Amino acid sequence: MKVFVTGGAGYIGSVFVETLCDAGHEVTVFDNLSEGHRGAVDPRAKFVLADLNDRNAVLAAVRDSGAKAVVHFAANALVGESMTNPSKYFRNNVAGGLNLADAAVAAGVRKFIFSSTCATYGPPDRVPMDESLPQRPINPYGESKLMFESVLRWYRELHGLEVVIFRYFNAAGASEQFGEHHRIETHLIPNVLKVALGQASHVSIFGTDYPTPDGTCIRDYIHIADLAQAHMLALQRGKSGVFNLGNGEGFSVREVIATCERISGAKISVVEQPRRPGDPPRLVASATKAHQELGWKPRFPSLEDIVRTAWSWHQKHPGGYA
Repeated sequence: MKVFVTGGAGYIGSVFVETLCDAGHEVTVFDNLSEGHRGAVDPRAKFVLADLNDRNAVLAAVRDSGAKAVVHFAANALVGESMTNPSKYFRNNVAGGLNLADAAVAAGVRKFIFSSTCATYGPPDRVPMDESLPQRPINPYGESKLMFESVLRWYRELHGLEVVIFRYFNAAGASEQFGEHHRIETHLIPNVLKVALGQASHVSIFGTDYPTPDGTCIRDYIHIADLAQAHMLALQRGKSGVFNLGNGEGFSVREVIATCERISGAKISVVEQPRRPGDPPRLVASATKAHQELGWKPRFPSLEDIVRTAWSWHQKHPGGYA
């Protein structure tokens, strides 16, 4: 199949493109490299350097790719930044996404897979979190993703797009070739491993008085390869709907740090900080729907496996893609 992938130079997109190429698909990667890296693009894929807000460039790229499916990873994804620059998030995540959806319709693409986020739910009424929870985002990032989910529902209804929406929890880990390198790193595991690599003096724990067993926040970590596999399953004809993607098991901040210490053999210095506003104590996915309807099952559910692959990649690429 010919597949058009936005954000294929980014963390999750790069591993999915690698998986597509391994399976023999013909891939076009569309990325503006504002967050992604040219070195993260699988050399077997065609690369188009352009921006989703350039409507003519998007229309031409999708048309010229001959794609049968569009997979949309490209987005701005920093919660804190979205609170200070909401315009950037609505312009890029919503308006840019509209250009892509229109290009898919114009080119006769039938399948559209969208990378959404559990941030569309906001603080959950219950845990584990399933797809029936109300969506009440508490930041422009989550709101922008929810708005584009609504766009796709209407495009499915009015244009016949076969839409799959994935709400991610915490992507982590690495493949042999591709790993996590953000210019502004907010994710816990790479920040802990920076201490192990000697690139940072400490890692901060934000809040130690939560109602959890060790007082720190609990999050659901899902291996990047398992996310890629879910997208492969979603490419099948007839698959559509909204799906949470997570392990269904949560790990606390202290558990993550302890696991990184064991895997790396390094002592991780910790600085305890006050809670950050809006951080729920526990976010854990129920991915039962993805298991039942897509036949998806995580192959790397253990935190040790996730950290081990991340540590291996960071050791081989201490400067990331720089």
